[in-house]
Amino acid sequence: MMNALMWILAALLAAAFLAAGLMKVTQPKAKLAEAGMGWTEDVSERSVKLIGAVEILGAVGLVVPAALGVAVVLTPLAALGLVLVMAGATVVHVRRGEMSLVPVNLVLLVLAAFVAWGRFGPYAF
Repeated sequence: MMNALMWILAALLAAAFLAAGLMKVTQPKAKLAEAGMGWTEDVSERSVKLIGAVEILGAVGLVVPAALGVAVVLTPLAALGLVLVMAGATVVHVRRGEMSLVPVNLVLLVLAAFVAWGRFGPYAF
């Protein structure tokens, strides 16, 4: 039961981070800002692309190693990395006064932390 929950959460997180990462990697910074990502105005184009790449790698790391049974320690490490990404996002949004975005960051952070805890601990592969 708990293993299935871990898989479901990892898949949902992977989908969310893959979509967000692909958007950041493929769209120009100005278009992202127009779409409501005002924080992009405070960082370089390169930083936006780097954040997107990290999100994509995290998404892949949540599912692929475990699905293939190869280097499964990468799955909880990816989840932990995404916890750090969301912690950083939360700080940025609080500093910018974008409080309406903070709950989404915190939900993703908690879910990724739960996957990291489970896969490092009692529900490891």
